Amino acid sequence: MLTAHPSLLRELVERCETLRRRLASDGSAEIKRQLDDASYTLCVLTGTRQLDMALSTARRQLADAM
Repeated sequence: MLTAHPSLLRELVERCETLRRRLASDGSAEIKRQLDDASYTLCVLTGTRQLDMALSTARRQLADAM
């Protein structure tokens, strides 16, 4: 199975987490769109369909890469 480069996974995990926090406090349509885009990319790279599962899978792949 192909996996994304750890630096890309780390960047996307951080971006999704940051955007989730911003969406909770801001709720703007632009933040939602950015989170949707980042979530989609992370899901594609991890072979998942939901953000929570994508984050979990990415974290596991990052831990395995160390």
